[in-house]
Amino acid sequence: MVSVSEHPCAESLLEGLDPEQRAVATSLTGPVCVLAGAGTGKTRAITHRIAYGVAAGVYNPTSVLAVTFTARAAGELRERLRGLGARGVQASTFHSAALRQLSYFLRAEFNRPTPRIVELKAPLVAQAAARLGFEVDRAAVRDLSAEIEWAKVNLWTAEDYQKRAGPAGRGDPAGLDHVSVARLIRVYEQVLGESEAMDFEDVLLAMAGLMDESPAVARRVRSQYRHFVVDEYQDVSPLQQRLLDLWLGDRQELCVVGDPAQTIYSFAGASSRYLTEFKRRYPRAAVVELVRDYRSTPQVVSLANSVLRRGGVKGVELVSQRPSGPAVTFRSFADDAAEAAGVAAQISELVASGVEPDQIAVLYRTNSQSEPLENALASAGVGYQVRGGERFFARREVRQALAALRSAARVEALEPVVAQVENVLGRLGWSAAPPTERGAVRARWESLDALATLAGQLVEAGAEDLRQVVELIGARAEVGHAPAAAGVTLASLHSAKGLEWEAVFLVGLAEGLVPISLADHPDDIAEERRLLYVGVTRAKRHLQLSYAKARTAGGNANRRFSRFLNGLWPTAEQAAKKARGLDVPGADELTAAESALFERLREWRLGIARAEGRAAFAVLTDLTLRALAARRPRDRKGLAAIPGVGPVKIEQYGRELLAVIAAESAHPRPAAAATPPAAATGCD
Repeated sequence: MVSVSEHPCAESLLEGLDPEQRAVATSLTGPVCVLAGAGTGKTRAITHRIAYGVAAGVYNPTSVLAVTFTARAAGELRERLRGLGARGVQASTFHSAALRQLSYFLRAEFNRPTPRIVELKAPLVAQAAARLGFEVDRAAVRDLSAEIEWAKVNLWTAEDYQKRAGPAGRGDPAGLDHVSVARLIRVYEQVLGESEAMDFEDVLLAMAGLMDESPAVARRVRSQYRHFVVDEYQDVSPLQQRLLDLWLGDRQELCVVGDPAQTIYSFAGASSRYLTEFKRRYPRAAVVELVRDYRSTPQVVSLANSVLRRGGVKGVELVSQRPSGPAVTFRSFADDAAEAAGVAAQISELVASGVEPDQIAVLYRTNSQSEPLENALASAGVGYQVRGGERFFARREVRQALAALRSAARVEALEPVVAQVENVLGRLGWSAAPPTERGAVRARWESLDALATLAGQLVEAGAEDLRQVVELIGARAEVGHAPAAAGVTLASLHSAKGLEWEAVFLVGLAEGLVPISLADHPDDIAEERRLLYVGVTRAKRHLQLSYAKARTAGGNANRRFSRFLNGLWPTAEQAAKKARGLDVPGADELTAAESALFERLREWRLGIARAEGRAAFAVLTDLTLRALAARRPRDRKGLAAIPGVGPVKIEQYGRELLAVIAAESAHPRPAAAATPPAAATGCD
């Protein structure tokens, strides 16, 4: 750890960080493992770590490589690092970093161009299947494409797949046995070679192979990059880990950040074991837990913790830093259409109360669930955007619009820049008001409207003419930094990862959907629970969970809420207990003062758990802490009346508990800020 006092310019970068974030920022030499719960400021911690290392003279900015999993996240890292004065640091996805390196060495060492990168496997998989005489439809091609990708990221050849798929428990994608799938993999590779193309996995495989086979290439890469930061480390695949190991060589200058509770891509080859076993691989690694949740209210955090705890899922125990908010609500509806209409009505009320539409999201398990929601929102006059699918800058209408804007930028115009943009987009079908049609028409309008909004933002930020606007949009297109669209967001739980909204509606939380009916292995069920946890933790303040008892009006009402909500979904028995005053209040039923005490008790419990080296709930459960916060016992007799506080617990913790309760009652602390204060760099 670098001495802060030796670097007064760097010291200012640590201002405003909480103790755990500060520990991350000052741990400049690896290996370092950061277990970061949802909403705990992990991006803040790792960007300040890099910037602090640069300001302290420990890092040369061009020797740092920060990798993450989406272009949007990489763009955010770059923007934050620039704002902290750490220019020159490379922040990118695994694929873009590997492609940049591969392109350089192919050209410099072998005088070869970079092969064409195939973004979609489906056409080539269909071609390979046709050569083999396999009859496949679009769904089968999709499943086979996913299976080929899974094999590649797990470093399996066609021969490996044929031998190991059965013992590994792989099913029969598209109804094909493992021998047939292995044949398809071989022919798919032949088709790729004939096209002189590579898919995304090949980029990583080729770069890893190049470093394996050429010591000179490996030395040059390792001399360039000396410090590595990997975000979302719980989602690393064996292929990505292989490339990371080659980048590192025999060094240990590695900082990884992740949350095992947010592992939701195992089906695509991701494995959280690299995160959970990091300490085993690097025994001297520093491990820091980020547990202070600056995103969500105590009500949302309490539910999120309970979802994990009831399933025995590994993850950090979050502690909310926000003031108490509204209760989490649970609603059931007669059918899917009624659920959609009910959600649309509640969204209309939220918007009328002042919540911005782009701060509201409706999340579901499968994309097919969006149709009734689109219909209901359109009928209610609520604007929306459907997230997911084709990447923004790859959409045909976006490419057409950018070409038209480039042409317009070559002609001198007297109109304001925004008016020029709107005129160009208007000729392509954009209008200020959304269309009444849905489907493709609506999707096209959303794309053009997002461009119009982005252009306005760029002008407000200082772009002086259309040429500059086009250049700035082009720069974003190169790194895949798509603009945010206006309106309520409709998204699958998977595509919501990494995002947040003021209000979140989780719909379709019925057995068969969450967990999805295809999940029949315990590992698959655990992943489905983690997926629900990700959905819950997207909400800042308002959260509603709902399901429909029947699929269609008048249909058989045989659905029940998800098993993950057993003990959390309010029941008639719980209502009766509440009426008789026999229940322990939930976090959403505590007053603001009681919530403040509840959070202070949780912080006390966290300190005890760390000191004793045990899980927090093994000290005292949230249920017990809520009862303590609601009843505020003043003596040992009062403690004994609390469920979960027996003689042993009183002997161990009684004096401290009473002291915490008395201190909070005498000196209630003010509500915490929603986010930690910004840290000024103090440096040019």
